Amino acid sequence: MAKKHNDTEMLVDRNRLTGLKMRMDQLDRSWTHDNYQDFLRFYVKVLPKIMEAERCTIYLSDIGTDKISSMFGTGLEDKMIKPPRDKSIVGKVMSTGKGVIENDLDKRSGFHSQVAIETDFVSRNMICAPIKSVTTTGVSGAVQVINKKTQKTFSEKDLALLEEIAVYLSKSLESIILNKEVLRISNQLNREVERFDKGFFQDTMFIAESQAMQDVLDLVRLVSATPVNVLILGENGSGKELIARMIHEASERREKPFVAINCASIPEHLMESEFFGYEKGAFTGADQSRKGRFEEADGGTLLLDEIADMPIAIQPKFLRAIQEGEGSRLGSNKLMSYDLRIISATNKDLKTELDKKRFREDLFFRLFSVEIQLPPLRDRKEDIVPLAIAFLEETSRKFKKKVSGFSPAVLNLFEDYSWPGNVRQLRSEVERLVALTPDGKTILPDKCSRGLLENTPIESLSNEPKGFSIPEQVKSLEIRLIRRALKETSGNRLKAAELLGITRQGLHKKIKRYQLEF
Repeated sequence: MAKKHNDTEMLVDRNRLTGLKMRMDQLDRSWTHDNYQDFLRFYVKVLPKIMEAERCTIYLSDIGTDKISSMFGTGLEDKMIKPPRDKSIVGKVMSTGKGVIENDLDKRSGFHSQVAIETDFVSRNMICAPIKSVTTTGVSGAVQVINKKTQKTFSEKDLALLEEIAVYLSKSLESIILNKEVLRISNQLNREVERFDKGFFQDTMFIAESQAMQDVLDLVRLVSATPVNVLILGENGSGKELIARMIHEASERREKPFVAINCASIPEHLMESEFFGYEKGAFTGADQSRKGRFEEADGGTLLLDEIADMPIAIQPKFLRAIQEGEGSRLGSNKLMSYDLRIISATNKDLKTELDKKRFREDLFFRLFSVEIQLPPLRDRKEDIVPLAIAFLEETSRKFKKKVSGFSPAVLNLFEDYSWPGNVRQLRSEVERLVALTPDGKTILPDKCSRGLLENTPIESLSNEPKGFSIPEQVKSLEIRLIRRALKETSGNRLKAAELLGITRQGLHKKIKRYQLEF
């Protein structure tokens, strides 16, 4: 009972985390602080006019490190000033929470002298007022006005006016600080949910009893340790995205985002804005700036699912972004650098797409250094029963039901079926069976879907023993295993006995006991 209770709590926690993740994703995609920044730039522009001064600078204190840096300032478009707390005027103001007037600065040394060298601008005098936090009792920033024009020094009246302005400025500045923190939490939550999923569903997602899947996982371990780009090939539903996540989680980029995008689901006219983002006003309806997928995945991994369906028109710009590690948002000439790993996935033959001129050859060789071929479920039959059992446990928790398990005939059906929808179809079938089977009952063949039953030989169903007699169930299982072993070995009884783990004489006795004919 304790384990069941813990599993239920774990599922509830996962659902809560997933719900939070979805909301934070929406926030990350929709919330922009461009309006706040425009507002602060407006302050920097108008304050020198109001105060009859030459320049204005706004400083911000970082939440994590408590370090101070200039956020906006006259003549500081390409520079950032980082005044120390203990040896600068701004640091003094932010530490004490009191405004100051400083005159005759050009006649004495200090941090302002160092700034004069860096900016080629000499500060003669200044006033500086603290920007006090509206959510705490601390100081979140400072506003500084430099070089009075109409007279040689600033007055107490000037400082009082600046302190009054700083009260209104604090609300805008606090919004930016909170915005940055929310986006940081959003990215962290995304990574935690991904890791939670990986741990919680580890047994169901990555079962690999078959040699074919063991070989795949060995290759995954090798490529995870290097930054090489990977192409994952496989039929729909075979687990391509799960393998991509495994590569990411085992790599040095595991602490950074994993961003998956389905290239087939994006309309061609939206492809560029989806990958590269756009600036506010770039086109009709662009009422705010938005990150592209390259920016979102910066430092981490970008999964391009259904890569063969990427429109040929976008491929040249895409090639440049990968080759040069840079690109620009729609409506902007500013180049942005990308540092990410590309993993691609497809269920199509890309060489055929190359021959038909639907995929660029240079992009093909740039994207794919290592190929991983995922086998379809019909070619990894050893994994079918373990996967089905794992999905049964997962679905029982999800549906809050407790069935007694699969009957041998159902497992026989599973192993004989070709599973054109692969692992995804198997999961769906198990969910159906759990939903249709009463609590405490065994899952029987009559509950299986029509497609599964129509593709199964009649004899597979006729051996189902009645009731719950253990001897009858054991007999049915032994007959089924003997038939499979002899079929696998083309009737060679010695090899069949080896597969079954018994002696040749033991196999002969069982065949005789069960009156089997071959």
